[in-house]
Amino acid sequence: MPHLILEHSANLSAKADLTALCHVLKTAVLETGLFETGAVRVRAISCETYAIADELPDNAFLDMSFRIGVGRSDDEKKRAGKTIFAAAQRHLEPLFDTPHFALSLEIREIDPVLSWKKNAMHARLREPASKG
Repeated sequence: MPHLILEHSANLSAKADLTALCHVLKTAVLETGLFETGAVRVRAISCETYAIADELPDNAFLDMSFRIGVGRSDDEKKRAGKTIFAAAQRHLEPLFDTPHFALSLEIREIDPVLSWKKNAMHARLREPASKG
């Protein structure tokens, strides 16, 4: 953990660079200082089928779901949420010039009893820089 999942209307791909957004958001997650590099996952999932508000063709959405493990205070979670949302908002700012875009973020804590993980990247990324 954490996993930041960007679910978006398919038409958003033509309006914003979502690959760049994934990188911007990964950087934002790491800048919080709350998560290890090897744990961060950011991915965008395009929704080909959707109905938004009054169903105008220009309407678009991006819903961010940030799944994290337990162990952070409410203040830390709020800080992370504000940091991530602000980064997304900056990247997508031109979309707010029209009345057709909705952006949202929700943070969800994963129950450790109901979560299984195995990550081979941690050992490599936790090595001292001198080991390369």
